[in-house]
Amino acid sequence: MIPSGRAMIGRGWNGRAASGRARSGRPAKRRRDPLWMRLLPALSVVLFVAAWEAAVRYGDVPPIILPAPSSIARYLLAMIADGSLPWNLAVTFMRIMAGFLVAGVLGVLVGVLMGMSKVVARVLDPWIAALYPLPKISLIPLLIIWLGTGEAYILTISAITAFFPVVISTYAGIRQTSQELVKAARDLGANTRQIQMNVVIPAAIPSIFAGLHLGMGVTIILVVAAEMIGGSNQSGVGWLLIRYGQVMETEKVFAALVALAVFGGIIIKAQQAVDRWVAPWAVGRS
Repeated sequence: MIPSGRAMIGRGWNGRAASGRARSGRPAKRRRDPLWMRLLPALSVVLFVAAWEAAVRYGDVPPIILPAPSSIARYLLAMIADGSLPWNLAVTFMRIMAGFLVAGVLGVLVGVLMGMSKVVARVLDPWIAALYPLPKISLIPLLIIWLGTGEAYILTISAITAFFPVVISTYAGIRQTSQELVKAARDLGANTRQIQMNVVIPAAIPSIFAGLHLGMGVTIILVVAAEMIGGSNQSGVGWLLIRYGQVMETEKVFAALVALAVFGGIIIKAQQAVDRWVAPWAVGRS
């Protein structure tokens, strides 16, 4: 039986567990950070918000330029209560996930094919090298001409944007697989297909996950930008930002930005949790 990439990566060649275990065979305990270190992120946010509030209240800053956090919070609660913010966040989320799933599946597939086949890599490499540096936001006018400002336009721009980081990271992960792992599997009698499926692809999973994280980040950015530019749909957080900005409702603009920042952070953290659930051997605990 050929050891899988998970087992070969997670254990030393002498059969003992890698350095993550103590000599007794029990997992080594992780040292916990002191309390002040764990509270530091929250404390920095609190201090920043307090300084912002004080600067606006006592610095005579016009609210239309920079509203106080307390005022932004009131508008944020009002937008949640009337349903405008949850609805538009849900619309943006569906657009993000639709484009990201298409890009993720195609990007991983193409990256694996490029890593496994020199012919495929030779054919696709010049196209990826030429198109990857192209600012994807510059495609928006062309896509509006071709597809209009409907859902197909936003899905296309989000999928194109996320595709390139995923395929490049996947290809790099496949090509950088340790030759020692490959040699060990071959010495144990593995054929080429077994090596690819049980060694190479599992070893490339950290790079694949890194590409998916990059793809998610740029997808969020481009979906919101596409909503702002092609706003005839009248939905999405990007459309809200343009709408409130046009009528100088700065508090609502900031409220939408705060909601978008929290929303993006939740998506990224959820993605990290999925990574740990799918491949815990390849993802370090944070």
